[in-house]
Amino acid sequence: MSRTILLLAACLLGTTALAGTDAFAETVKLRVLGTTDLHVAALPYNYYADREDVTVGLSRTATLIEAARAEAKNIMLFDNGDTIQGNPLGDLVARERGLRDGEVHPIYRQMNLLGYEATTTGNHEYNYGLDFLARAHAGLRFPVVTANVVKEGSDEPYFDPYRIIEKKVVDETGRERVLKVGVLGLVTPQITTWDMANLKGKVRTLDIVDTARRYVPEMRAKGADLVIALAHTGLDPAPRKGGEENAGAYLAEIPGIDAILAGHLHKVFPGKDFDGLPGADMQKGTINGIPVVMPGFWGSHLGVIDLTLSDEGGSWKVVDGRAAARPIYELKDRQRVALVGDQPQVAEAARPEHEATLDYVRKPIGETSAPINSYFALVQDDPSIQIVTRAQAWYVEGMLKGSRYEGLPVLSAGAPFKAGGRSGAEYYTDIPSGRIAIKNAADLYLYPNTLRAVLVKGAGIAEWLEMSAGAFNRIDPARSGEQPLLNPAFPSYNFDVIDGVTYEIDVSQPARYDMDGKLANPDARRVRNLRFQGRPIDPAQDFVVVTNNYRAGGGGKFPGLDGTNIILEAPDENRTVLMNYIYDQKTLNPSSDGNWSLARTAGDAVVTFESSPRAAGVLPADGRISPAGEAANGFAKYRIDLRP
Repeated sequence: MSRTILLLAACLLGTTALAGTDAFAETVKLRVLGTTDLHVAALPYNYYADREDVTVGLSRTATLIEAARAEAKNIMLFDNGDTIQGNPLGDLVARERGLRDGEVHPIYRQMNLLGYEATTTGNHEYNYGLDFLARAHAGLRFPVVTANVVKEGSDEPYFDPYRIIEKKVVDETGRERVLKVGVLGLVTPQITTWDMANLKGKVRTLDIVDTARRYVPEMRAKGADLVIALAHTGLDPAPRKGGEENAGAYLAEIPGIDAILAGHLHKVFPGKDFDGLPGADMQKGTINGIPVVMPGFWGSHLGVIDLTLSDEGGSWKVVDGRAAARPIYELKDRQRVALVGDQPQVAEAARPEHEATLDYVRKPIGETSAPINSYFALVQDDPSIQIVTRAQAWYVEGMLKGSRYEGLPVLSAGAPFKAGGRSGAEYYTDIPSGRIAIKNAADLYLYPNTLRAVLVKGAGIAEWLEMSAGAFNRIDPARSGEQPLLNPAFPSYNFDVIDGVTYEIDVSQPARYDMDGKLANPDARRVRNLRFQGRPIDPAQDFVVVTNNYRAGGGGKFPGLDGTNIILEAPDENRTVLMNYIYDQKTLNPSSDGNWSLARTAGDAVVTFESSPRAAGVLPADGRISPAGEAANGFAKYRIDLRP
């Protein structure tokens, strides 16, 4: 009897062991790593401040990549675009020096070393034109996929829409298998507006979601075991309407997509940036059950998606997935502290261009008699914007001589590009008095926009400013508690100040326009006392307004700006115009003329906003702004007195 029982037990144990072995043989764990919005942050360096910056750098992200690879057997590494533009190193390679035949772009040189398997294009890939983009892509050892950019006049994709990569993997028993991994690329469709000068007549764009719905079944039909979307687009909680700039969350509703690498917004998912996003599970890093990661910007984070696949009768199925974003630094006692160091080979790969960039940005072009900073550019008229607007007007007034527009009043629009927000408490312009170098001009005007002038009626000026006034929350003067002034969802680069007119912004009124440029409150008016040369502006009067290609072509969805009223397309970048202006002036005397202000409102409202802690050392002399304590993420809080 005992012998029979022993034999039966042995059989049962053997069967269990075999079943366990079979289960393991049917399971593969795949780790997907991703970066996004690197913006040429090859090394941990801030070229505008001319100092090390522990919050950025692919050379630091590379250390996280090595660590993540050591933890798993099966790894794939992808990038999500906005890679070749974003700082003076990118400008040096694209504009100042160019790419020589056979030369590999330094950020791509690093990526080749790291073994990326595919990338897509971000909106900023198109800033330098398609010819330069092709030269840069020629140095890649991995494919570029973008499905929703097609050749003008046809539906033929300009790039490969997707790739199916045969990836050798090891299952849980150690047996080698092959996964067919479909990689689909998508980019925010607004590129044809933002880079109209580079793309008009060459390419057009399609809706992100519609494009994915077209290609995912095709990829599956061609044998893709799983599909990963490299989607250079953000996550928006609003219901889908079509043509969205930020369509990443909608992709998680498409059958057949197994994982999403998102970006564009310079935010982190999973994370508190997206609390309340419909369908999101912040613990698992999923949206509607699909793992999604948005790993910050400038190399600040590494996206990690862990997938478990089961072989179900010869067909692989993702049965579990989770995502996380790993940072390269942490905030400790209000200081940014590095969590990792450089990966030596990756750092050295970009060293020659880094050193050349330092030489480039340190070249002097003039002087300033006083410091220039943007700490308060969102709450009062500010010299950091006015220097730019004066340079633009100076340039266009000369360009219009002898034209049909000579004699028309020239106004100039500018925005605070570096004003904290989602880019952090260090993200402000801060130029000391004395010598101005190229790095300082680049700090005042970050982007390689080209200068445009548009013809606008006086009534259009009012609507332009109403759209800008959406930067502020509505303040209730009768409420005595603290009320935050700035709308965190409103990008600072869309807060246009128009010089040449005077006006006030009454934040006790509701915003006239929503973020999409649609009338939200048709009877509302925040802009008051809009005047030209001391008199109320004539709604029918013609004005020439100087701006950039982004705004003139419809970027930001400002009313009346869609590219149809452009009267001047300058060959020069706004930043080049600024540099030439500084050369011409030799010495700047930065000051603001106070042409706009926040209107005074009765009541005891405690109105606050966030800025850098360093702003406490340069408070305005009128006493209207005062420190109000600490804020989250290294910011400081300030109070602005709006009482009469």
